[in-house]
Amino acid sequence: MELNSIVVVSLHEPKERIWGQLTALTQAGITIRGIDLNSFTDFVQQVKHPEEMQVGLATIFYPMQRVERIALDEPKGDISSLGQTFEQQVGRSIQDYLAGLEPRRRSPRRRRR
Repeated sequence: MELNSIVVVSLHEPKERIWGQLTALTQAGITIRGIDLNSFTDFVQQVKHPEEMQVGLATIFYPMQRVERIALDEPKGDISSLGQTFEQQVGRSIQDYLAGLEPRRRSPRRRRR
């Protein structure tokens, strides 16, 4: 898996499936910026209608002992990937959406003397 790939992570104890952007992968674990797969539809709706309540994405570290599987979010035959579904419903790619959420770095202020 490459960093910034859109993935589906299957976890155990407790069993969960997380969809999002892989931001770090180490021997200790993985960091994902995403949501529980059960919230995908709500997330898409909030992106389409930002004036309503926000579900939002969380950046979370999962220790490797919880990770059961990491799968690329890719189409399977005629079935669209979740990323493609997002793009079809929202009108822009998930990567474009995530890039717009990146915190803007401020240049350090110079002290006045």
